[in-house]
Amino acid sequence: MYELIQTVLSSDEKTILRQLISKLSASGKRYFLRNEILHAFADYCHQFQKPAYFFHSSSLGTLIHYTHELILEGDDIWLLVRPRIGSQEVWRLLSADTSNFELQTAQALLDVCDRFVNRYQSPILEINFHAFDRGIPSIDDPRNIGQGLAFLNRYLCSQVLSDREYWLDVLYDTLHRLEYDHKLLIGDRIKSGIQLYKEIKQAIKIVSKRPPEEPYEKFHEQLQALGLEPGWGNTASRVRETLELFDRLLETPQPAILEAFVARVPAVFRVVLVSIHGWIGQDDSVGRPETLGQVVYVLEQARSLEHQIREEIKLAGLDSLGIQPQVVILTRLIPNCEGTQCNLRLEKVEGTENAWILRVPFREFNPKVTQNWISKYEIWPYLETFAVDAEKELLAQLGDRPDLIIGNYSDGNLVAFLLARSLKVTQCNIAHSLEKPKHLFSNLYWQELEPQYHFSAQFTADLISMNAADFIITSSYQEIVGTPDTLGQYESYKTFSMPQLYHVVDGINLFSPKFNLVPPGVDENIFFPYNQIEKRDQSLRKKVNELLFSSSDSQVFGHLDDPNKRPICAIAHITPVKNLSGLVECFGKSQALQKQCNLILVTNKLYLSEATNSEEATELERIHNFINQYNLQGQIRWVGMRLPKPELGEIYRVIADRQGIFVHFARFEAFGRPILEAMSSGLPTFATEFGGAAELIDDGECKFHINPTDLEGTAKKILQFLDQCNTHPEHWQEISERVIQRVRNKYNWQMHTKQLLLLAKIYRFWDFLNKENREALLRYVDTLYHLVFKPRAEKILEEHMQR
Repeated sequence: MYELIQTVLSSDEKTILRQLISKLSASGKRYFLRNEILHAFADYCHQFQKPAYFFHSSSLGTLIHYTHELILEGDDIWLLVRPRIGSQEVWRLLSADTSNFELQTAQALLDVCDRFVNRYQSPILEINFHAFDRGIPSIDDPRNIGQGLAFLNRYLCSQVLSDREYWLDVLYDTLHRLEYDHKLLIGDRIKSGIQLYKEIKQAIKIVSKRPPEEPYEKFHEQLQALGLEPGWGNTASRVRETLELFDRLLETPQPAILEAFVARVPAVFRVVLVSIHGWIGQDDSVGRPETLGQVVYVLEQARSLEHQIREEIKLAGLDSLGIQPQVVILTRLIPNCEGTQCNLRLEKVEGTENAWILRVPFREFNPKVTQNWISKYEIWPYLETFAVDAEKELLAQLGDRPDLIIGNYSDGNLVAFLLARSLKVTQCNIAHSLEKPKHLFSNLYWQELEPQYHFSAQFTADLISMNAADFIITSSYQEIVGTPDTLGQYESYKTFSMPQLYHVVDGINLFSPKFNLVPPGVDENIFFPYNQIEKRDQSLRKKVNELLFSSSDSQVFGHLDDPNKRPICAIAHITPVKNLSGLVECFGKSQALQKQCNLILVTNKLYLSEATNSEEATELERIHNFINQYNLQGQIRWVGMRLPKPELGEIYRVIADRQGIFVHFARFEAFGRPILEAMSSGLPTFATEFGGAAELIDDGECKFHINPTDLEGTAKKILQFLDQCNTHPEHWQEISERVIQRVRNKYNWQMHTKQLLLLAKIYRFWDFLNKENREALLRYVDTLYHLVFKPRAEKILEEHMQR
């Protein structure tokens, strides 16, 4: 970076940089983000007729594209530069003539940010997790971020090669700890790693002589005489394969062998999924708009986990011992449940034998609040006592400590941290969506936003849980480190200021092996391809066709002049970020789209009177205004009601029957479950390029990635696809089959849960090796919890008590 800046300042481009800075300064602003800087530079290049290469490839153009933030402070210019993914540098141009420049510390930039909002304070608490990364292997290639399991496997295998006897003892110690009411794999007769290795050799000889399909029960006494307990397999061939994997791991340690062996280790039987603030139920009222995706995710994950653990128990030969999987969704009991079942203490998860929703109430020290549903922004004061009460309930329900605790969203992750810290079990962190990057400058202006959002508690909770977690799973790579043009959600926690509260100098190690990309799946019983006619309910198909295209209903707006036009469909809740109003405007501005297509909207609400907040009201008003402005009454059909999942699944298929398309026009999308649901149903899908949604579509030419701020460009991309379909009728079918296969091969719950359980086993092993450094980290996190989070939560409680 030094050479690039030096090149700019020692050439004629220095004058252009001065002029650009002068242009920015003339706007009256002092803080600029990347898009603003790029637009100003593009305007300059256009005004002075600079060639295209100058904007993109000149030294100044490269520097501008790398610059994500620019702050003008007096005569100095501060640049936050990101020359590569996951790497940030702070540079200061020391005077208005840009003649000198220096590399600066993160602390210096945070001080500048504080001065910018007139809230500078010195000294101030600094939060820095960097020291705990020392001695921990770290990923060095940004392309491998999110592949922590593969990295750890390679690292651990290299360690086995370097000191085989030591690692044999480590493996022995790890396996010797496994039990479920009684010892598994290794009994007390085996006293050391060397003895284990010898007995494994003997066991291989024994099982090699048995018929491959002979049940474990027929020869278990011979293995137990060697000190090998149940868990190696359910048949002679399965036991032999597992024993040979262990043997090969010591002889020729390779990542694939380690992964295959660990996958067979029976180590996870009891799992707790923590999801606190949403309605967690199984009727049609489940979830609120802000929580529905998370609730569906947790319910489907619980079903898949219970099935997968049951299968692993069977293959390990442990089902005959009466061992059963136990999966618990831990949430809060809501007394005023508004007609739902969220006031039931215990509810079985449908489609499982032993997965349960366990609801624990918040303590009644503030019943006006705790009796009711609580917003995610207000929930913080009640989580610590909830965790204490929930621990007792969990132990009673499970009969023992869980093997794995998975947090969901900021509040669920904090409770997962508290439970895992107390019970000393493995903790997994799933953010779903981090609030900080969704609210521009929310950290700098946290004091002004505090009464509504309480970001001081939430951002602190995020730092605590993401650093305390044994491993983190994300749905997309961009969730961690974004793209070359945008910061990732976790990356936004790397360095930031909460003026007059604390500075985060290094909040998260983006290159940590704890990050793992494990995308979820879809419910294939509901969201299956349109061409699987035998699975479709024909009466439901008829009902949905009428709902979308012909029937009258108070919650349906619009009558289609020509129902046979190709449908463009969007399904989303009414929120500004989902940007349905933008899609209506895009459709309204394009006569070519209107000529070929109808627009079908499926939302949770239709009228302004249904809005529960100002954001919903504004978005509803915008949609209605655009419909009127562009006279779309005969070309739009808007269903505004909450529909059961089977009907939603059939909506996608009915749109596919008519060779329609699905458009996800969100301004930003962390992942985008409706995208997967549409693709799984066979719908060609256009999705926002902002966020992790872009990764769902395998789109090398970006034909299906859309920019929701570029209405003309979006319409053009859709029309290009429609032209291809009109010219080559088989094109729609080819794309339909491609998206079905993509979801089937990459986004399914079976793959997700297999990987999740493998991660839980590997990271438990890793923490055993890394226990000293991890304990120091957890003590630091404890301090942050008690000195910063708790006082912020207590302040929120005081506000609640005064209402």
